[in-house]
Amino acid sequence: MRINHIPLFVLFTLFSFNVFAQKTAKKDELITIKTDQGTMQVILFDQTPKHKENFIKLAKEKFYDGLLFHRVIESFMIQGGDPESRNAGPDKILGKGDNGYKIPAEFNPNLFHQKGALAAARDNNPAKESSGCQFYIVQGKKWSTADLNRQAARAARKISDSQRKVYETIGGTPHLDGSYTVFGQVIDGLDVIDKITSFRRDERDRPEKNIAMKVSVKKVKKKKITKKYGWKYDI
Repeated sequence: MRINHIPLFVLFTLFSFNVFAQKTAKKDELITIKTDQGTMQVILFDQTPKHKENFIKLAKEKFYDGLLFHRVIESFMIQGGDPESRNAGPDKILGKGDNGYKIPAEFNPNLFHQKGALAAARDNNPAKESSGCQFYIVQGKKWSTADLNRQAARAARKISDSQRKVYETIGGTPHLDGSYTVFGQVIDGLDVIDKITSFRRDERDRPEKNIAMKVSVKKVKKKKITKKYGWKYDI
């Protein structure tokens, strides 16, 4: 069954635990990621200014248009942004492409890997700097209290009560928190993530069907974003 819109009361429940302070400006950049499996609307966080500025810049330059979600793992995430994926044949090994620079990590304990989180991919560099272009969107899974306790102990960090509630009821990937920069959130189109992860994939986790993206950015009034998508700003 195709889900075009999530009811507003559900969205307020999803995001009531994630009221992140945005700038006092009356408008915000709304990111649109279109695929043949549906469209996702994304908000970028002001708490990660370098990542936000970079993603907006690339979107305006049409850098992402035609690139693939080249790595897809069910109950985990979908990854894209490799510039070598445009028009890539089925035998092309993807995931190593970049745009020539990295972005310093911008970790924030209030920004976490819940379902729909937009985060930066990276290699194993010791500073945990982000790729200048590759990103992933979390699907994840729901976690039990016991499993979250084990994750927190293993990572030697605290998972807040509000984050626990999201991980237990909405889902996500808590083991990535503090290791990869979360810089945005899907506020509409979570079902698109589920559709993309449902495709069969090869041994490199590349979907057997090419799933290309088109990314655009538009300034929209915050009141309109809240009314239409249920995203609540702390203003």
